[in-house]
Amino acid sequence: MNIFNSTVLPAIRDLRDLEKVVKTDYEYIVLLNTHIGQLKSVVKMLHDHKKKVLLHADLVQGLKNDEYAAQFLCRTIHPAGLISTRKNVLLTAKKANLITIQRLFLLDSIALESSYNMIETIKPNCIEVLPGIIPHIISEINEKANIPIIAGGLIRTQEEVQAAVKAGASAITTSNRILW
Repeated sequence: MNIFNSTVLPAIRDLRDLEKVVKTDYEYIVLLNTHIGQLKSVVKMLHDHKKKVLLHADLVQGLKNDEYAAQFLCRTIHPAGLISTRKNVLLTAKKANLITIQRLFLLDSIALESSYNMIETIKPNCIEVLPGIIPHIISEINEKANIPIIAGGLIRTQEEVQAAVKAGASAITTSNRILW
């Protein structure tokens, strides 16, 4: 099941890409590496272009990634959802009825096992798996968690997009404009 109505979710890492992304038909945009001073105006501009923002809460410069920061983001910035590795951030976003995306960095077996425990506790709307180029792990997480998966990180080709989707990812995030 894909709640985003698209296989690709453009990820904005560089604000110069905003001009390009607002001209696309994508409904959801992932916002990475933003500065707190620019955040409100950037999100407003995306909203003005009928884009729904999935904000990576851990990557907002000038803002601590805790539940108080999450409350600020929910009440003041109004994204459609928050992406985070932090339990308290996601639980706060969940209380505010935002889309919650738990980001998992799969470095080794221990990280994978602790991720399963967090998924059980948080029950996010989606899971973002990084790196997204490991289809057999995407399949395993898809089977165990039964929550929509987004694959992200190191996806560089259309073949890698298709491999992630074939493995069970509902969508992929990428800052690679060629894949948009």
